[in-house]
Amino acid sequence: MLKYALPFLACLMVVAATSAELQQPPTTAERAARIEALVSKAAALVEARGRAVFSEFRKRDSEWRFGEFYLFSVDFDGKILLNVEFPLREGTIRLKEKDADGNRYVEEFIEVARTSGSGWVDYMFPKPGQRYPSVKWSYIKSTTVDGTPALIGAGFYPD
Repeated sequence: MLKYALPFLACLMVVAATSAELQQPPTTAERAARIEALVSKAAALVEARGRAVFSEFRKRDSEWRFGEFYLFSVDFDGKILLNVEFPLREGTIRLKEKDADGNRYVEEFIEVARTSGSGWVDYMFPKPGQRYPSVKWSYIKSTTVDGTPALIGAGFYPD
């Protein structure tokens, strides 16, 4: 009986260790890679279908909106075209808006989209459901929305 118990216990320990590893939250690099892939996929959909796809981006617990992850879109004049977590911002121009550190992050979004086509911007922004800003990293990708030069982005809070 003992000769079967030891291999069985060793197997259980490997399964337990693997299970514990699987339950770890994704690393910053893993989260960043996932966001880059989803933003790129969303940009392609916006290119093909325009604003009509925004309704899909709004659906909770979907590929496009889960946990603290949500998509946003801004045209190159600073007008918010989409912000699924803060819809009252939509239609407003935020070009000169500053974060808690005084950074004009919307201008930075547009600059990255115009000059590089895509990239990361860090800034201070409230988490969904909170009033006070936290550090946020957003991935920005240039696109067009119904023929208008714009960007689409999403981010995460590293803390």
